[in-house]
Amino acid sequence: MPKKRFSSEQIIAKLRQIEVQLAQGKSIALACKDAAISEQSYFRWRKEYGGLQIEQARRLKDLERENARLRRLVADLSLEKQILKDISQGNLFSIRGS
Repeated sequence: MPKKRFSSEQIIAKLRQIEVQLAQGKSIALACKDAAISEQSYFRWRKEYGGLQIEQARRLKDLERENARLRRLVADLSLEKQILKDISQGNLFSIRGS
């Protein structure tokens, strides 16, 4: 069965759905089956998204994307800095013609 990706909003909606079913006395296994997710996904999502509102989850994902973008930018700039430092110190190999 292929992996299905859920958006933050969908995950929070499924968590709310399961919480309602648990409050009605259903077991976790049955509630997860009704929501069409595994118990493992439920516990992982509850750990990550438990207590979050939809807007908070969106903000969290936006910040994670921005953080990843900034990390890539820092890595690129660090590489450029190192290259420029090597050039200024003459540490690059020169190509000689015959």
